[in-house]
Amino acid sequence: MTIEIVLLAMVAAFLGLRLYSVLGKRTGHEQEHTPRNIENGLDKRAQDRSVRDDQRDSPIPDIVPASPAPAPQPTMIYDAAAESGMRAIINADRNFDAGRFIEGAKAAYGMILEAFWTADREQLKELCDDDVYESFIAAIEAREKNGEVLENRLVRIEEARIVDADYERRMARITVRFDADIVAVVKDKDDKLIGGSLTDAVDTHDVWTFMRDLSSADPNWILDETDEA
Repeated sequence: MTIEIVLLAMVAAFLGLRLYSVLGKRTGHEQEHTPRNIENGLDKRAQDRSVRDDQRDSPIPDIVPASPAPAPQPTMIYDAAAESGMRAIINADRNFDAGRFIEGAKAAYGMILEAFWTADREQLKELCDDDVYESFIAAIEAREKNGEVLENRLVRIEEARIVDADYERRMARITVRFDADIVAVVKDKDDKLIGGSLTDAVDTHDVWTFMRDLSSADPNWILDETDEA
C-alpha cells in the first residue's frame, strides 16, 4: 500500500512538470493579456520609457544664451571738450537745461538765417550782438548794392551739438556746431538766376557761439560769433 502511494505521487509530479513545460512557456501563438492603459497596442509606461531612453541617447544641443538687445545709445548733446564749461554754467544757473538750450539754438539758427536772407534788420538786431549784427548788415548792403536777391531755404538741421562752453564773470558762452542742408539761390534784380540751385540742397557746417549774462533777468541768448566748420 505504501509503495502504491509513492508511485502515484511520482506520477502526479511528473505530469505536473509536463504541464508546466507546456503551459508555463509562451510559444508566440497565444493571445496576450492587454492592460487597460494600452494605446495603439503598446503599454503607455513602455512608451514613456522609450521616449526617455531616446532622449537620453539623442545628443543634447548646446544652449547658447540669447544676446541681449543693445541698449539705445543716447545722443550726445555736447562734446567732451565742452564738459567743464557746461558744468560751470549748470552750477551757476540751476535752471539751465542743455536739451532745451539746443532746441532754442536750432530755432535761433533758422530765425537768424531767414532774417539775413530777407534783410530783416530788426530781427537781426534782437538776436545778435553788435559785432555780428554789423557784419550781417554789411553783407546785406553789399548784396543790395549789386541788386542781388537771396532765395535761400533751410531744408533741415541734421545735427546740432555743443562743441565748446565757457563761463566767466557771469557771462556764459556756448559754441554750437550746426550741420544743415540749405537750398541756396542768388538772383539778380530782374529775377534771373545767378547762382545756386532750386532743387539741390547744399551741406552747410556752421559754428556759432551764443552768449548770455546769467545774472540778467532776460533769459534769451544772443549770437556772439559766427564761423564755418
